[in-house]
Amino acid sequence: MVVAYHQALQEQHTIENPYQTALEQYDRAVRYLKIEDGVKEFLKYPRREFTVNFPVRRDDGSVEMFTGYRVHHNTVLGPSKGGIRYSKAVDIDEVRALAMWMTWKCALVGLPYGGAKGGVVVDPKTLSQRENEALTRRYASELIPLISPHSDIPAPDMGTTPQTMAWIMDTYSMTVGYSVPAVVTGKPLNVGGSQGRNEATGRGVIICMEEALQGKGRYRAQDVRVAVQGFGNVGSNAAAYAHSLGYKIVAVSDVTGGVYNENGLDIEAVRAHVKATGGVRGFADGEFVTNDELITCPCEVLIPAAMEGQITRHNASHVQASLIVEGANGPTSPDADDILHDRGVVVVPDILANAGGVTVSYFEWVQGLQAFFWDEDEVNRQLERVLRKSYYNTEQTAEKYGVDMRTAAQITAIQRVADAVATRGFYP
Repeated sequence: MVVAYHQALQEQHTIENPYQTALEQYDRAVRYLKIEDGVKEFLKYPRREFTVNFPVRRDDGSVEMFTGYRVHHNTVLGPSKGGIRYSKAVDIDEVRALAMWMTWKCALVGLPYGGAKGGVVVDPKTLSQRENEALTRRYASELIPLISPHSDIPAPDMGTTPQTMAWIMDTYSMTVGYSVPAVVTGKPLNVGGSQGRNEATGRGVIICMEEALQGKGRYRAQDVRVAVQGFGNVGSNAAAYAHSLGYKIVAVSDVTGGVYNENGLDIEAVRAHVKATGGVRGFADGEFVTNDELITCPCEVLIPAAMEGQITRHNASHVQASLIVEGANGPTSPDADDILHDRGVVVVPDILANAGGVTVSYFEWVQGLQAFFWDEDEVNRQLERVLRKSYYNTEQTAEKYGVDMRTAAQITAIQRVADAVATRGFYP
């Protein structure tokens, strides 16, 4: 039995197609809505898909070809919005799925955006600083026909950083002949970024976690054990914010592996270790765990904040957490959702739980267009207002239709997009 389980763990990450997951989630939600069949079909399809192949000269003088993508899923509610990721795992189906989820995410939290996503097939750790800049600028130049502050606004994602956004902004600005800070979000502060943007996604995860915990009854933060899979921007900031509020972070992990301590981890010490060594693995104050083992470790709250397809039918029945708050996009398969729901595990879905990033990206975009900037307290106050309202609306929809939180979030979002389609009509 144990051997079979571990074999299943080895298989699980290769059998889940994120785009098929996104479509299945859509089909589950849309059946509750009275929407014209043609509109239902229309909302499944990306509006446009852009694939580019481009050269980059490496530091040794050689030229290497790279492939990049940008997908616009829907632009009915406004310009498309979505991150750019650099990863060897990037493919067109992943980008399609992420763009679709962005459409629902923006609609759910009431932002005037449609969904987009982009990516380049590359391991950024294999690039020098100069090579990374050259790749970014060339990719950005290929996207010039698509991006602008009023058509498509990129942002950071896995493998990209505020510096990446600064290079894209500069490339676009040099092309049009004047500085355009609002063409991207997630920039450094000194070139038009927003206070609170870097921490926003992780902070939003914990805001949603607290809403869910309050719904489960009275609790003390110090009695709630939290495990965080993924210790990049989202996971590390979520862990740090939860730790500052008194929650016990018992496990964290990244691509190198993880660490578990039943008495709780010092998150700032973990961060210092990661900065010094490049990964969580080897942190002394705890025992080593794999990413798969972290998913099923003893805890009240599990925050998957790494990649899609982490919780599947193979491991969902072994999850010990009673609450899952999705920091990553698409970490739970539909089959796993069914298993978790039957077991009474509450899942706060990605399009709600990790919407803090795009919400503050919207704030950054507005600040950039107006050239009028807010302080961090105002950003965090507005972020909390948007997410708590969106959580309440999703919870109300779940009660109305008798469905889980993911289906409720998608029902809410899809209805808003469908209503906009009906009002605008089809062109011509």
